[in-house]
Amino acid sequence: MNEQNSKKKNHEESPKITMGEPVSQVSAWKRVFSKRWVFPAIYVAAVAIILTLVWVYQDASQKPKDAPASTSQSIDDSQGTAGKVDGKQGEEAAETVASAEDMVWPVANVADVTVVKPFYDKDGSAEDHQAALVHYNDTYRANMGIDLARKDDQTFEVKAAMSGKITRVQEVPLIGYVVEITHPGNMKTVYESLSDVKVEMNAEVKQGDVIASSGRNELEKDLGNHVHFAVYENDEPVNPTNVLPKNN
Repeated sequence: MNEQNSKKKNHEESPKITMGEPVSQVSAWKRVFSKRWVFPAIYVAAVAIILTLVWVYQDASQKPKDAPASTSQSIDDSQGTAGKVDGKQGEEAAETVASAEDMVWPVANVADVTVVKPFYDKDGSAEDHQAALVHYNDTYRANMGIDLARKDDQTFEVKAAMSGKITRVQEVPLIGYVVEITHPGNMKTVYESLSDVKVEMNAEVKQGDVIASSGRNELEKDLGNHVHFAVYENDEPVNPTNVLPKNN
């Protein structure tokens, strides 16, 4: 009787087992997922990861495919470009300075020479016109420049009135050696009745450089040793005394 009661008591105290249910207790993961804050935290973390990946991808796509070989190469290239620009600007500045250059008398000392035949100015008086005519073989022609000579009829140096390029060196039977200099601004100066020419074609000369010496010619032999000086702007003759400094 006591043995039966003991088995009955043990039977009542032992847990009931239902078919199909696990014997083990609920796992730790289930306990974690059962918390209310777990799924929102997972969602926030996933969003953060996705945004980070998107940012990394965009940053990589914006980088240039071909980066410079070195910093020094980039600096050298920029300096080379700057040099080209500076060189170009330097040329333009030089041309501007040259075009702004004031004309000077084509002699070393203007006090040593006088104008022995003036420019033929169509607006001048009848007396001025007569003084500016060149007489040769019973014909008269207008003087398109001025003629300079020393009172003692001595030879003197002829100099470039402006900086420019030699565009003509020629010996002409009636007027002797001729030198033409082309200047910026469509200006030309012409020197005739020369001797001992010291320049060559296409040479660059500076203002005041000696180009030749005064001489004699057949057309104006009555003037003796002299130089004929003419100025042209846009191939039109200009009175040299209007562009030269005043001879005081």
